[in-house]
Amino acid sequence: MEVVKKMVVLLAGGGGVLMDAIISKLNKNGHRVYLLTGQRDNRFSYKPVFEKYNFPYDSGSIKDILESARPDVVVFTGAYDTNYDWETDARQESVRYVAGLVNILSAFSVLKNARFIYFSSQEVYGGVHMDNIREDTPLSPKGFKAMALAQGEEACANFRKTQGTDTVILRFDQIYWVPRKGKQEDNPCFCMCLEALKTGKISVNERRIFSMIHLNDAVELAYRVLCGEALRQSVYNISSMEPVNEKQLAEKIKEGMGSDISIVDSTAGAGRRLVLDCSRYKGEFAYEIFNDYDKGVKQTAEFMKQHSNSFISEEDEGGGAAVRLWNHVRRILKALFPFIEALVCFAGAVFLSSAAADSKFLARLDIYLLYVLLFAVVHGQQQAVFSAFLASAGYCFGQADGRTGFEVLLDYNTYVWMAQLFIVGLVVGYMKDQLHFIRNEGRCRVQYLNGQLKDIEDINESNVKLKHNFESQVVNHRESLGKIYEVSSSLEQYGPEEVLFYAAQVLSRLMDCKDVAVYNIANSDYARLFSATSPEARKLGNSIKYTDMDELYSEIKERRVYVNRNMVDKMPMMASAVYSEDEMQLILMLWGVPWERMTLGEANRLTIVGYLIQNAVVRANRYLDAIRNQRYVEGTSVLGEEAFTQLAKAFFDARDKGLTEYVLMEVLTEDKNYEHVAKALGGTIRQTDYLGIFKEGRLYVLLSNTNKENAGVIIERFRALGYESRIDEEAVL
Repeated sequence: MEVVKKMVVLLAGGGGVLMDAIISKLNKNGHRVYLLTGQRDNRFSYKPVFEKYNFPYDSGSIKDILESARPDVVVFTGAYDTNYDWETDARQESVRYVAGLVNILSAFSVLKNARFIYFSSQEVYGGVHMDNIREDTPLSPKGFKAMALAQGEEACANFRKTQGTDTVILRFDQIYWVPRKGKQEDNPCFCMCLEALKTGKISVNERRIFSMIHLNDAVELAYRVLCGEALRQSVYNISSMEPVNEKQLAEKIKEGMGSDISIVDSTAGAGRRLVLDCSRYKGEFAYEIFNDYDKGVKQTAEFMKQHSNSFISEEDEGGGAAVRLWNHVRRILKALFPFIEALVCFAGAVFLSSAAADSKFLARLDIYLLYVLLFAVVHGQQQAVFSAFLASAGYCFGQADGRTGFEVLLDYNTYVWMAQLFIVGLVVGYMKDQLHFIRNEGRCRVQYLNGQLKDIEDINESNVKLKHNFESQVVNHRESLGKIYEVSSSLEQYGPEEVLFYAAQVLSRLMDCKDVAVYNIANSDYARLFSATSPEARKLGNSIKYTDMDELYSEIKERRVYVNRNMVDKMPMMASAVYSEDEMQLILMLWGVPWERMTLGEANRLTIVGYLIQNAVVRANRYLDAIRNQRYVEGTSVLGEEAFTQLAKAFFDARDKGLTEYVLMEVLTEDKNYEHVAKALGGTIRQTDYLGIFKEGRLYVLLSNTNKENAGVIIERFRALGYESRIDEEAVL
């Protein structure tokens, strides 16, 4: 499985399904995500990110944001940025779009080793295309949005050419997805589904051919470009390359919504073919489509049918005459319902009032007052006034029994009763309206406070994340004492024979330098290469006369760090010596150190690391000296079989890690007097080579930092002394 390095990614764009999908993909793969929302008063909600910046694209703070975040990749969502309203004033939005993009590109151009990815779309092409559209096809934008996208592509290309920036243009075909409830989208699948919900039919033109790609596939393919090490091209089309016409798409929508949808052929509008060619992408990246039309379109159609009420609004003008008429009737009925309810209840009140008048128990019960109170409590002042008028009319009609209407109107009690009715109704209705207002205000305040609490939680989450991140940086930073101790203490896990090999590896990690060599002091003039982490670190050879390196030797003999400030060829960038009881034991050499890091701080760090390595090396040497009698054949310099086997295994493991090279050679002799053989052969090998018993009591020589070609010289020397030898390439350790 390919391992993708963890990156810092800055996303620029408004909230939406596409943005959330990209954030989720990056978070899932462990990348650190920063977000530039493009608005100071951000109105969108986003998936969680490491840090969010609410700044417009043309802000002067964009440069500071990029310098602070230091992203490896900047993604500008461009064609899919929801910050732009292309329907209202496309001309003004196009000016704002280009200005914001150029400001971001200008700030981005100062970053080093970063990549800028620009999202464009098929909208930059107009006209009729007989074949699939390749990346090098000339653009022919129609409309302000398409022209703004094309100008954005041109700006990216110009910055790449003039500033040397790594700008990449991703040109997407029609992207579709399952929409959020009530959210309007702009893709053929959504538009056809919406038309089917409004009118029960879909108008199609078979001559219009296009291609769509599901959101999940588009994000996955874009992610592979985002993580690519060295891209061959600067423009890539991203498409499913599956042509479909409007009728075929409508049939798939009909399958998802049901057979009650009709498909109507329409000749309105000219035919058009627009399918992006994805061959360039396929030739460079792994390419696979997981969501075909049968799956993706069906999911969209089923979802929109299930939540149709959220997509069809009362103000919708897209439906037919019957739909519009029903919407108007429904609005009128909704407004009239309280009045109709008042009339129905009034009829009941009249009946009850007439029935109560004949009862000596209920005669004093004022039914009309209760009626007004009921509507005042339930509906408020407006319905209280209307019901009071109805109650007054009913009261006057009831009082007219046996009297003329003129007499009723002249009766003082009538007006007192009516005043009482209106006063009670208005007061209770006012109290109802006030309670409703207070309740709504409280609900709004709670919603506001919940929003503030959510913001505080987000801020706290971000602060905690920053806190943990900075703590981790302090503890794990390559210059921290904790990190130095952690890495250097790893030498404790190795055996005494292995310490010098892995000292080079530890030094490489602590000094953040891939080219490190460790030389073992042979005598007062020469040092032998013991281990190295790369071929570059071996460039001085297996043996050096360090006393002839005047400037280097004069520094390390005074126990100072040598720094190659004059950039002398064939000299390490930095070097230091390891001492034991005033005797120089090792020389540590660093080759791959950049000029800007050749500072006093780096020199001090090398000194500290050298002391830590010195402790491990000296401790290992003392241990080996303490068990010398157990390791060597008595009276000789020949290692015993157990000690020699351990030593050979240490060389074998180190060679596998690229730290050294060696040759294991058998001495063909019947003489078991190893003291005599050791004296004879000892003068022909170096101090860093080893004689020992190996493989059932036979005599072997381990030649350190030697290859097969150089071993031939030793074989000839042994032969001159009367001893035959051979290289053992089949030794199993």
